[in-house]
Amino acid sequence: MNLHLNDKVAIVTGASRGIGRSIAQILAAEGMRLVVVSRSQHTLNEVAESSPVETLAVATDLRDPDAPAAVVAAALARFGQIDLLVNNAGATKRGDFLTLPDADWMDGFALKFYGAMRLCRAAWPYLLKSQGSIVNIVGIGGRTGSDEFTIGGSVNAALLNLTKSLADRGVRDGIRVNAINPGAIVTDRLQSRLQSYASLHGIDQAAAPALMAQSFGLARFGNPDEIAHMVAFLASPLSGFCQGSIIDIDGGQTRTL
Repeated sequence: MNLHLNDKVAIVTGASRGIGRSIAQILAAEGMRLVVVSRSQHTLNEVAESSPVETLAVATDLRDPDAPAAVVAAALARFGQIDLLVNNAGATKRGDFLTLPDADWMDGFALKFYGAMRLCRAAWPYLLKSQGSIVNIVGIGGRTGSDEFTIGGSVNAALLNLTKSLADRGVRDGIRVNAINPGAIVTDRLQSRLQSYASLHGIDQAAAPALMAQSFGLARFGNPDEIAHMVAFLASPLSGFCQGSIIDIDGGQTRTL
């Protein structure tokens, strides 16, 4: 299927591993030129070197208030345009609400919410020019509260609301803004949880994925490419009537309306 993305330019944050890396690879396979962003120059260089398209690696910490504008400036200096912004960066700390300090809360919002917000604001004039789009990678915790995920759930809920708000503005400006809520996806972060699960329940690590998925009410865990293919679809003209859409890709874990 031709998604009509060839030669367009995408900024992908959190692109050095996991879901972000898969997004970069799938977009590159569709012919998009890339600006890949994370804090790790070494792993970003690996992404860029293996990419079949022209790729700019920008190592920066998006918690720095000046970093998002610098990423946008670097993209424009290299490619002269921006057609897609994928906000994927950001992980939040799990734990007991009563013991999580303010610093963890501020750090959780600093990268995933404020980094995304500032990138949207900096890229907006250029997305307006290209009639481009934004895809926010958020998470099902923003829809369903959990006592061990108070920071992440709050950050995700805020980012989902920002998605809806910017989509409202985007109707007027011709910029499509949508979000994806991944569920349990097989990444390094999930592997750490699987190790803890196996240890807690005294089971073999090889058996942990199926048993842990079953405990979530799932047939299996998801793969990063399953998120990445949806990003490509949302970036394409084929999804032209998607505006403010929030898509759960979670194997049925979210059962509420």
